[in-house]
Amino acid sequence: MANLRSLDLNLLVVLHALLDEQHVTRAARRLALSQPATSNALERCRHIFNDPLLERVAGEMRLTAKARSLREPLSQALAAISAVVEAPEIKLSQIRQTVRLVMADQPGLTVITSLLSRLNSSAPLVNLALLPWHGSQDALHRLESGEADIAISTFSALPPKFHRITIGQQDYVVAMRAEHPASQAFNMEKWLAWPHVVVSGKGSVRGSLEEILAQQGQTRHVGAVVPSFTIVEPLIKASDMIATAPMNCLSAPESLAIFAPPIKIPGFSLHLAWHTRRDSDPVVQHVIKTLQSLFRAEGILQAPGYKHA
Repeated sequence: MANLRSLDLNLLVVLHALLDEQHVTRAARRLALSQPATSNALERCRHIFNDPLLERVAGEMRLTAKARSLREPLSQALAAISAVVEAPEIKLSQIRQTVRLVMADQPGLTVITSLLSRLNSSAPLVNLALLPWHGSQDALHRLESGEADIAISTFSALPPKFHRITIGQQDYVVAMRAEHPASQAFNMEKWLAWPHVVVSGKGSVRGSLEEILAQQGQTRHVGAVVPSFTIVEPLIKASDMIATAPMNCLSAPESLAIFAPPIKIPGFSLHLAWHTRRDSDPVVQHVIKTLQSLFRAEGILQAPGYKHA
């Protein structure tokens, strides 16, 4: 038998017609091919199977024993191939699938709540799994390994095997409990006078803000390092600690005292990323398009106003 990688599947289609018709001219007419092209295909099939396949006996063409043994399995094989190639497109509403997202817990809760609401109408059998957050590099690794389907984070330029689109801009704010002493006439001095809570999946005390403060000859006191943004609000509401965080990572900013930072802290772009292997997955692509709509058209993470120092 010939190596499958070198086999022209069109030959099997011609062979199927030849075995059915047991006649070159009729097979050619059935396939809308010329008789020479059909005869040539028969010769190639004879070479592949090392058998005459069709023999002239008493003035007519007859199948050889090998050809008769090929009829049923060949018919089944072509039917299976047709079922794969010509399979009807399944409606999104009928597909049962889990899509795995990796992003920070905040604003993850807001995102997944809004996303589930939309998918309940367009793809009700699709489940969402929000994976634990361990930073953007870990998120990228999960996309590459196939553990995650979609990631929302801040990514620098990515290799061609990934797609990255910008879905929003994040700005930093200073947050504290509503009755915090620093909330009266808030300024730089009060900002640095109180302990800060920092979010780090790796437990690091120093972040990008330390570098910005160092350039101005300033430092801050880090009172606590927590692994999740969901811990920030309960912590600052129950203490005198202050948080400097992206606005959209606060679930209930209206219950806090919110100020613009007393120094310039650059914001950052928020990206939606996925591996190119998910390009042909209709469910994942539908979720991606829905997320784009939620972020851009409906603005699910638009931040409310805040006080200026």
